Amino acid sequence: MHPYDALSEIASLLERERASRYRSKAFRAAAAAIEGLDDAELRDTAALRRRKGIGDSTFAVIQEALAGDVPAYLAELRESAGVAPVGSGLRALLRGDLHSHSDWSDGLTSIDLMAQAGRALGHEYLALTDHSPRLRVANGLSAERLREQLALLPEFSGEGFTLLSGIEVDILDDGALDQQEDLLADLDIVVASAHSKLRMERGPMTRRLVAAASDPQVDVLGHVTGRLVEGSRGTRPPSQFDARAVFTACAEHGVAVEINSRPERQDPPDDLLALALELGCLFSIDSDAHAPGQLSLIDHGAARAERAGVPADRIVTTWPLDRLREWTGRRR
Repeated sequence: MHPYDALSEIASLLERERASRYRSKAFRAAAAAIEGLDDAELRDTAALRRRKGIGDSTFAVIQEALAGDVPAYLAELRESAGVAPVGSGLRALLRGDLHSHSDWSDGLTSIDLMAQAGRALGHEYLALTDHSPRLRVANGLSAERLREQLALLPEFSGEGFTLLSGIEVDILDDGALDQQEDLLADLDIVVASAHSKLRMERGPMTRRLVAAASDPQVDVLGHVTGRLVEGSRGTRPPSQFDARAVFTACAEHGVAVEINSRPERQDPPDDLLALALELGCLFSIDSDAHAPGQLSLIDHGAARAERAGVPADRIVTTWPLDRLREWTGRRR
């Protein structure tokens, strides 16, 4: 295999397993450092070792790939990845993903690499949903920065793939949305999520989430409980709220409940997923990817939805783009 492909695949697999961002970024940097080099340049070991972005580990991968071997580190990562086959079950029906991030907010890579990864997975569409301004720790986008981003997005679509404009807008304490209403109306996808005061009392949290689910600008209610069940950030209990009231509002307003595919979230929990199903909600299986390799985490969300018996037709990310646009067009 080509060394560039080996380095890129290693980076993707490290991203998928949510390894240290420094490890995945090192392999992304090495791939960028050799992109476009011809065979003679790749085999000039002295010059290659001097090239910025090439370290001992990445140099070894390049040499193994040049020798015609699958690099040992790549083989090890492939074996441990456990990636579900795309051609089976509900996973095969997914056409896209409505929740992803780039380095414009707290993602690890450029928009271009996220779009390339979406294409490689066979997505028909991917929504870029960087954070809104209140989430400063995630470098949330002001209205001005979001408009700058929107101007760039059309160049990433084509040949059967569409990069949808979007935002993961913060739900403020009173249920209002953290972005200008007219700007939200211009976006293809609006995911609304709570990121602060997750331990709010049950009554106020219920009113907060019901207000967001009832807002005419919202398409998807993201990681509804905010819980964390594993991973480097530790664990966090779910927010307390009247789930029946929140999901009833989602059903009444055509807002999809997100099945967040990140293993550390598994949100909503199984009991709430069953309740949302009972109340007639739509669902969106999303990766919440912060790096290209994490887009494949939708495997996990698809498996959870399948176990819960969620009908494919009620999952908006199984819909073709024209039907998806018809659904989001209800808020315009």
